[in-house]
Amino acid sequence: MSERTPDPQTVLLRRGEVHSPADPFATAMVVERGKVAWVGSEGAADAFADGVDETVDLDGALVTPAFTDAHVHTTATGLALTGLDLSAAPTLDAALALVRAFAAAHPADRVLLGHGWDAARWPQGRPPARAELDEAAGGRPLYLSRIDVHSAVVTTALLDLTPGVTGLDGCADGPLTGEAHHAVRANALGALTSAQRTEAQRAALAHAASLGIGSVHECGGPEISSEEDFTGLLRLAAEEAGPRVVGYWAEQGEEGVARARELGARGAAGDLFVDGALGSHTACLHEPYADAAHHGTAHLDAASVAAHVVACTEAGLQAGFHAIGDAAVTTVVEGVRAAAEKVGLARVRAARHRVEHAEMLTPETVAAFAELGLTASVQPAFDALWGGEDGMYAHRLGAERARTLNPFAALLRAGVPLALGSDSPVTPLDPWGTVRAAAFHRTPEHRVSVRAAFTAHTRGGWRAVGRDDAGVLVPGAPADYAVWRTGELIVQAPDDRVARWSTDPRSGTPGLPALTPGRDLPLCLRTVVGGRTVFVRPGE
Repeated sequence: MSERTPDPQTVLLRRGEVHSPADPFATAMVVERGKVAWVGSEGAADAFADGVDETVDLDGALVTPAFTDAHVHTTATGLALTGLDLSAAPTLDAALALVRAFAAAHPADRVLLGHGWDAARWPQGRPPARAELDEAAGGRPLYLSRIDVHSAVVTTALLDLTPGVTGLDGCADGPLTGEAHHAVRANALGALTSAQRTEAQRAALAHAASLGIGSVHECGGPEISSEEDFTGLLRLAAEEAGPRVVGYWAEQGEEGVARARELGARGAAGDLFVDGALGSHTACLHEPYADAAHHGTAHLDAASVAAHVVACTEAGLQAGFHAIGDAAVTTVVEGVRAAAEKVGLARVRAARHRVEHAEMLTPETVAAFAELGLTASVQPAFDALWGGEDGMYAHRLGAERARTLNPFAALLRAGVPLALGSDSPVTPLDPWGTVRAAAFHRTPEHRVSVRAAFTAHTRGGWRAVGRDDAGVLVPGAPADYAVWRTGELIVQAPDDRVARWSTDPRSGTPGLPALTPGRDLPLCLRTVVGGRTVFVRPGE
């Protein structure tokens, strides 16, 4: 592939495979002033060759719309990429060794920050004790978020820096949850300098671009990050070449709506917590956990959900909620339905309110999502990581309930819009891996076709922010695309999954890479956002 000159007005890409519903056999595409101008065949491309500023020889590469990751915590992602990442630690002892090494390598850090431990995968089956962390960190302040980011273990020194934390809900000898966790997290992240935050954000966005991600939905909020973090990220994305950033600010009610608008957010949405997470035993359930004698934690009731949806709908902003457990999802449905009764179903549907994660669904709540026009912002990698007969879900819920989680096929059959994401750093930025996780769900009845998952991870993310004209390579659409080196393209054979495909090439269905587990995933060669190159793989 040839190198590009900076930001040419008109580009012709040719001699490749262009994934476009406008022409399922397209091999070429013209981009002009940040938009797709034409897609078509190699022969027809000759007519454009003399009138463009640059020609890119694809050399057989695949061009697709850039991915949208619909749920990201950008600063935390960057910190995990550049700092202490415990997600690969195979044992508790290995995790403590990583803490010791990190502390030694960062003598000037006011607070040591790390992420990604998961005691459920360690032979010891328990998180590090505070005394163990005190020793490993050399008595310094240390914050280590669990992989789901809904609890954390900390050192005594960090607790001492957080006034009043011992009187807050969720303060315990073990992992902190709830109010105590939020207070300590705010204190730990507050120790970052502006330069450290910017460095982390820049690293996360550069990594996203290297994976063919053209847009991310940042899920911020007062319990998750800070206003300075949120506005700094939006400013960075506006000023520097990289993926687009759509911001959601998770603050409740009329004050939250006003703050979201003031901060430049698309909605008062994202991780507005109705409950917590299954791994931390804080997701809110109708029936008790299989391995704990309680139902989890409820943060909002239906009346609070209804009031927030009304406020957002009347303000012309999206509302959205974090809901994982079946009781939390029921609360969201009841609240949104009550809001629809007040302001009208048509207005609620038109607002495209969102539910993040939406893991424990029933046929009734799936039908309600469709009725109310709710978008399900889901993370297929959760199932890949925690699903299966012996996974974390089964330990928390029992095998029978665990098999009902993340029913993507049922959502699509009901007509519920899906937007796929990672919740990074909970699971890594990995768009093709995300598509594969949806297509090869551990529970076969929940699988969807590669095509349906790909659409939900490209066009679905744009639709989730109210844009129906993007995320697809057709004339007039934003020129957000990625170029891939991949193996043969296939048209998926008919099976029992949603969105069946015909194997007959006359069907006009463009092919996609084979994503069978064990096969190499496509390699991103170039990512372009609004016609502007934001990533080129070295040597290409």
